[in-house]
Amino acid sequence: MSEPAFWRRKTLAEMTTAEWESLCDGCGRCCLHKLRHEEDDSLSFTNVACRLLDLQTCRCTDYAQRRRRVPDCVRLTQAEVAAIDWLPPSCAYRRLEEGRDLAWWHPLVSGDPETVHQAGISVRDRAVSERTAGPLEHHIVSWPGRAPRARKPT
Repeated sequence: MSEPAFWRRKTLAEMTTAEWESLCDGCGRCCLHKLRHEEDDSLSFTNVACRLLDLQTCRCTDYAQRRRRVPDCVRLTQAEVAAIDWLPPSCAYRRLEEGRDLAWWHPLVSGDPETVHQAGISVRDRAVSERTAGPLEHHIVSWPGRAPRARKPT
């Protein structure tokens, strides 16, 4: 019998850096701008992506230097995963923190980085760049904060 996958036998805190990084499914949802409303602390999601997000691959174009280039980019840690209220319900970090397994479309499960896009989870063809978007208030959408209904390929 083979040993269970690392995400099934380790907590987030026990993972190596490489294991932690591999949990990112490449959906790009966390790279969308959010608006926090001062009057009630509520949150609105937008379809406007960080300027460093490649809208086709849904990956950061300068991941190693992202925090230097985008100072408010969040460095996700285990403590952050537990505290952040804007991680999408599909996020592997959030799912594991909540005691759920990775979804079938996650590249670690499927073995294919394209399944996150094929399943309709990613921001591909749904987001616009902050370089061309205009006011964020004109781009409020609800889908980034909802659990997506993933489409299994036929």
